[in-house]
Amino acid sequence: MHNLPSMPLAVKLPLLLVLALLLPCGAQAAPMLPHEPHQRLDTSSPAHARDVALTLDACGGTYDRDVITALVRLKVPATIFVTRRWLDANPVATRELLAHPELFEIENHGSAHVPAVVGGSVFGMRGPRDVAGIEKEVLGGAQAISRAGSQPSTWFRGAGAAYDAQGEQCIARLGYQIAGFSLNADDGATLGAAAVARRLQRVQPGDIVIAHMNRPASGTAEGIAAALPELLARNFRFVKLSQAAGVQPVNSGRSTR
Repeated sequence: MHNLPSMPLAVKLPLLLVLALLLPCGAQAAPMLPHEPHQRLDTSSPAHARDVALTLDACGGTYDRDVITALVRLKVPATIFVTRRWLDANPVATRELLAHPELFEIENHGSAHVPAVVGGSVFGMRGPRDVAGIEKEVLGGAQAISRAGSQPSTWFRGAGAAYDAQGEQCIARLGYQIAGFSLNADDGATLGAAAVARRLQRVQPGDIVIAHMNRPASGTAEGIAAALPELLARNFRFVKLSQAAGVQPVNSGRSTR
């Protein structure tokens, strides 16, 4: 495309590098980069003005029963995103969740926790080679939820909560709404209890909180149990995503991922 006059290779290579840096290539590459959707609840009506949604991911691993025990004790609802592999490995925990339909709704976190990023990666997790792999991930998670006896899922959250354009289009085509967030409470269940509690204390009306319930050795359960009484005293109204007035995209969330 850019023909350079005949010159020694040692001179030509630096010039080619300069040209490459000046080319406006980012506009084409950007749409395919992983995108982390940030969303907030619609709080425009008085009935929903203090709404907050707690969402919990169960990617793999085991069951943090202490998280669920705290929510049941305090009567705090949550939307729980589970993978097929978590459901298969934790049948007793699944039954405990399904025993509280007034508090918990089960939504789709995929089959094998594969990111919805074609040919790319998110936080070290490799995405599928093609869109068919994303479709397999979404449908496999949905089928597992139905087999477990839950209501059909309508929300999807991919591994790493990030997507490329092809992933977003595939998920929408399959009839799912992507579940974003605005406040990350536990950094993938890697934080101690005090740090989780401090993050939750920053909750504002409309926040969609992301945390985890599959790593009992983490500080998530203790942090949630410590923060929730204060948040309830501040008259926040915790809702499942299905109970919210709607969700709205935001240009930048208060994510601390």
